[in-house]
Amino acid sequence: MTDKSNKTGLKAALEYGPIAIFFIAYIVMKSRTFTIAGQEYSGFIAATALFIPILALSTLLLWRLTGHLSKMQIMTLVLVVVFGGLSVWFNDERFFKMKPTLIYLIFGGLLGFGLLRGKSYLEAVMDQALPLKREGWMILTKRLMFFFLFLALANEVIWRTMSTGTWVSFKTFGLPLGIFAFFMAQARLFSKYGIEEETDAKD
Repeated sequence: MTDKSNKTGLKAALEYGPIAIFFIAYIVMKSRTFTIAGQEYSGFIAATALFIPILALSTLLLWRLTGHLSKMQIMTLVLVVVFGGLSVWFNDERFFKMKPTLIYLIFGGLLGFGLLRGKSYLEAVMDQALPLKREGWMILTKRLMFFFLFLALANEVIWRTMSTGTWVSFKTFGLPLGIFAFFMAQARLFSKYGIEEETDAKD
């Protein structure tokens, strides 16, 4: 039991640690500028440059720990490397700020495409973690699709109209808490469409 708890704790640290480090790095360096090869970089760009290898390393360690990575984790890493790299290369923070928008548009679009085909791609990803009847999966997939599109819109509004500090707080706390709140709000759906695990009748 202890080994299992330790593994769960390490998994959580690898998943959420990089974004926590990004937030702390931004807070520490936000008012500083860094000159490299005659080019000035803001604290935000420096925090982004730090975040990219840390996320890559944590994803590698997560794969070594669990033996697999979800499509969402792989896509997130690819987009962070691409858009984070573009922000650092062109010294333009807008690329990195657009990354969550693209992620949620892609996920929402994939879920919508599956629904048009009469399928729940969400079920294929989360079936073992969340046993539901087919009708429940279709309802949850539709709700999550609209929620992802809402998050994409919210990210666009915030980074384009508010300060960098506000966007960093939104990315660090708002997005994870929003997703957590979304799944908590589905309690009635889980209760109505959940499939009880079969128990061993022996005993």
